Amino acid sequence: MRRTETPEGRSVRLLRVGEQVRHVLSELLQRGEVHDETLQKHLVSITEVRMSPDLRHATVFVKPLLGEDEEAVLKALRQNTAFFQREVAHRVRTKYAAKLKFLADESFDEGTHIDRILRSEKVAQDLGGE
Repeated sequence: MRRTETPEGRSVRLLRVGEQVRHVLSELLQRGEVHDETLQKHLVSITEVRMSPDLRHATVFVKPLLGEDEEAVLKALRQNTAFFQREVAHRVRTKYAAKLKFLADESFDEGTHIDRILRSEKVAQDLGGE
């Protein structure tokens, strides 16, 4: 049997399970089911969840709204990891309960940096003839 893979090299199953985990975590944060003062004060976006090939580990990329108090939010998420893991294991039916690892999503910062470079005068002078 051949595995179906996306152009990035990850299987469709990994992407599907990662998306299910992302939805569960987003729902928990949105409904305020986590009893943590820091998490209730901040709006947190779960931008992506990457699953390991054996589905035992999940890397969760998060970004607080406007990037405010990112370290405090990450600390709060990490302190409540056991609650999140228990809820994900209960709501997403897999053989093993995935261990969650929360990281800050740097892709927005990288995109802003690239945009700034493309709009710089040095790049604009190269494109001036067109």
